[in-house]
Amino acid sequence: MSRAIFLVGFMGSGKNTVGQELARRLAWDFVDLDSCIETLEGQSIPEVFRSKGESYFRAAERAALRQLLDSLARDSVVALGGGAFMDASNRQMLRVWPTVFLDAAISELWQRCLDQESAEDTPRPLRRDLDQFARLYEDRLPFYRQASLTIQTSGKMPAVICAEILLALPQS
Repeated sequence: MSRAIFLVGFMGSGKNTVGQELARRLAWDFVDLDSCIETLEGQSIPEVFRSKGESYFRAAERAALRQLLDSLARDSVVALGGGAFMDASNRQMLRVWPTVFLDAAISELWQRCLDQESAEDTPRPLRRDLDQFARLYEDRLPFYRQASLTIQTSGKMPAVICAEILLALPQS
């Protein structure tokens, strides 16, 4: 059976950056669930939100996760989208896998998102203003805290975060 580690957390928490580094260190595959959704939908995430709405997106996200889990043939580090872990059925599907909540201060998450958006010119559909951003984070926090492991990422380089994850997870 393939092994996998699922990274959860708010937008800007570093799921992709840390996930790629962790996969490299483990010599595992890296999978970005949002990229899987974009491939299946033939549209970017912002386009799916704009044209079909958030509820459609969440259903597509659930289906993509189910498909990924059904087809997982290689050891993988998987970055989930920021809202994926809010869905009870997604958490249920992931209950047998290690899930790692990457957490950081709101101010740092906000700044990382601004930096990413200006570098990639890709707006995040659920990032509007700082107050709304902070409320969304607070709404999601109880769900993120259900992950098997929490790693604080504020002010840390991805290599340090990866080392902490590897130390904290049981070795198999």
